[in-house]
Amino acid sequence: MVINHGGNLSKDYFLAYISLIKNTKQCSLDKAKKILFKRLFNEDKNFLGTISYTNFISAYTELKSGRY
Repeated sequence: MVINHGGNLSKDYFLAYISLIKNTKQCSLDKAKKILFKRLFNEDKNFLGTISYTNFISAYTELKSGRY
């Protein structure tokens, strides 16, 4: 997925992206989170800004709880 580094990424974006990685790689939620964190954030939570990181964690938490 192509992203615009000028904007904040939404929780819905991360919900979809984590689910996509999980399904295509047939991996666990935790593994998908690690892959996405490395791929988009370069393993630096400040790389895309605090709002995007907060939305990322919020999406992960929602998926982990089974609400999505």
